[in-house]
Amino acid sequence: MSKLTPKALRRIRHQRVRDRVRGTTDRPRLCVFRSLNHIYAQVVDDSKGQTLVSASTLETEVKGELNGKAKSARAELVGTMVAKRALDKGIKQVVFDRGGYNYHGRVKALAEAARQVGLHF
Repeated sequence: MSKLTPKALRRIRHQRVRDRVRGTTDRPRLCVFRSLNHIYAQVVDDSKGQTLVSASTLETEVKGELNGKAKSARAELVGTMVAKRALDKGIKQVVFDRGGYNYHGRVKALAEAARQVGLHF
C-alpha cells in the first residue's frame, strides 16, 4: 500500500474542486490560491483557457499598503483589487473557486471584500 505525500493529496483536493467548478464566458471562475505569506486571485474563462484579471499581494502598487497589516487585511485588499479590475472589464458575475481551502480566514475575507465592491457570486 503506497502512502500519498501531502503534495499529492493537495493536488487531488484541488482537482476535485476543479471538476465541479467551471467558468464560462458569461460567468468566469474566480480562483484563489494562498501560500504561507501571500494570496493570489484570478478570474479565469475556462472555455477559452484565459486569465482575464488577476491580483496578488506581490504587486508593486500595493506593497507599500501591506506593511504592518494582518494576512486577512491583505486578503481583503486583494479581493477589492480583483473585483474592481473585473468590473472594469465588464465582468459582474463569477463562480467562486476556493481551491479546496476552507471558506474561512483569508479566503473568506477575499470573497467578502469582492462582494462588497459589487462582484456577484
